[in-house]
Amino acid sequence: MPKPFTPVLNLCRGVAIAVAALAALPALAQYRVTLVAEGFFVPWALDFLPGGAMLVTDREGTLWQVAQDGSKHAIQGLPEMAIEGQGGLLDVAVARDFATTRRIYLSYAKSQGRGSGTALARAVLPQGATRLTQVQEIFQISPGSRGGRHFGGRIVETPDGALFLTIGERADRPSAQDLTRHNGSVIRIHPDGTPVGAGLPGALPEIWSYGHRNPQGAALDSQGRLWVSEHGARGGDEVNLIKRGANYGWPVIAYGRHYSGLRIGEGTHKEGMEQPELYWDPSIAPSGLTFYDGALFPDWRGDAFVGSLKFDYIARLSGQPLQEVAQIKTPETLRVRDVQTGPDGALWFLSEGQGALYRIVPD
Repeated sequence: MPKPFTPVLNLCRGVAIAVAALAALPALAQYRVTLVAEGFFVPWALDFLPGGAMLVTDREGTLWQVAQDGSKHAIQGLPEMAIEGQGGLLDVAVARDFATTRRIYLSYAKSQGRGSGTALARAVLPQGATRLTQVQEIFQISPGSRGGRHFGGRIVETPDGALFLTIGERADRPSAQDLTRHNGSVIRIHPDGTPVGAGLPGALPEIWSYGHRNPQGAALDSQGRLWVSEHGARGGDEVNLIKRGANYGWPVIAYGRHYSGLRIGEGTHKEGMEQPELYWDPSIAPSGLTFYDGALFPDWRGDAFVGSLKFDYIARLSGQPLQEVAQIKTPETLRVRDVQTGPDGALWFLSEGQGALYRIVPD
């Protein structure tokens, strides 16, 4: 069984960066994990509806509405999608004004001729209905990518109603530095799909940041800043604080190496390219990301929680510089795909390995 991680500090060019290395790390105490719902195939994302119900996506193409008692039913009327490799139905986000608009957002892999790419749609979930209405695609990446890897797909709605969407480089490494393509970027759009990007010269109008490999976690902190967790190659998984117009370096700079063992790009630093707030080496395969703002665990408030697909735990991140300070590791945390702070103050997560939804409450 792999050993857990602890962070150590690496001071580079005057910037403090936390890197997780193999060592003992304390587990979080005084919590209880309870099963909410099971029977999912590849659960990918979770969001909460007013009144206590939840929406859960299954990557194989099913959107589930889950009641508080764990019963669930499938919602019909989804957009057409490509189910291949890491692609399929990805994230779900319930709009902030859902109580009046009944609007949700879905990200998914879409066929694009001989390839496929990440797309985003909005839809209405009527009260008591089992079928979406007014389904409208509002974005798809520039076509030209093949294969079933690195779709990204996390959706974050800002307080002003704009949408961030993370996009992987589709395993086409150089495309992450090509501003004429959406691959390897975080985009920002209005709810109708009109772009509201960073305004970079020569860039597609939706691009907010670029140089990403495969960001599969994203969340706003208490200051309204966007953070993402993203997969590196062999080592070099990152947590990044996203800045408007910034270049996060992939594949020119990176921590870790290619799976072949060869060095990636030009090293770990280059002028004009951002450094991660934290990186893991070896990789933990980070997934969903949330900032805890509930009342049940006062000591956790403001901390980030990130799921690990590779080592089957939830990492608690805290401090300046950001460090992994503790872990939630139980039989239930098998391939954690998403982590969310619930309106009830519990920490909720999806286990892909268990095909189940759980909540964490004080013991």
